[in-house]
Amino acid sequence: MNRLSQSVEILRKANHLITLTGAGISKESNVPTFRGKDGMWRQYNAMDLATPQAFNKNPTLVWEWYSWRQNLISKCQPNPAHLTLAKWEEQGFLKTLITQNVDGLHRTAGSTKILEVHGNIWMIKCTECAYKSQLTSPATGIPPCPECGAQLRPDVVWFGESLPQQVMGQVLKEIELADAIIVIGTSALVQPSASFPLLVKQKGGHVIEVNVETTSLTPIANVHLQGKAGVLLPQIDQLLRIK
Repeated sequence: MNRLSQSVEILRKANHLITLTGAGISKESNVPTFRGKDGMWRQYNAMDLATPQAFNKNPTLVWEWYSWRQNLISKCQPNPAHLTLAKWEEQGFLKTLITQNVDGLHRTAGSTKILEVHGNIWMIKCTECAYKSQLTSPATGIPPCPECGAQLRPDVVWFGESLPQQVMGQVLKEIELADAIIVIGTSALVQPSASFPLLVKQKGGHVIEVNVETTSLTPIANVHLQGKAGVLLPQIDQLLRIK
């Protein structure tokens, strides 16, 4: 049995399938990544920009960087991998999508049961009050809070900040329920997300990894599918429908 067929057998038997996606799935939509040879960190030092201290020191510079990223992302479209996951959710096959990505492409593709552990680049929140909202186009300048007049900031997790407690609580509940997880395009380096597949495996669940390269997760995965998610997921979907 080849690896694709093995994956299909695991997925067919799963009662509670979840997925974890990382930068690799969006790279196929031409969203620049933080890691890799063409990563944003090659041109910009995110450590100097994506921090509360940087925002306090120079909010204009930080917003310029985020507006630039929003402009890039606004030109990108979901690829077949995003669309396949949205389809699986609609069919009730995929229970929850956990993502490290902040680009919002899963939402654009139609997924709704999403846990964004690092936030969303299109979401904004007030630095003073509880106001939160969503941008429909790239920000211009420093957006002011319509309720208290304070500065708004991107609702993403910056270096030195804790992951959103409510989201993490939901993630742990899903991991507890999961008997299979398909891990797509993650470097398996960023914690705590890198530990999610391990937790599923530790309690007897199956791990399928889809990545263009091997990672530290590869030896632990039940199946490693090497290649582009935008090619492999539609192939899996096709095989799932053939009985």
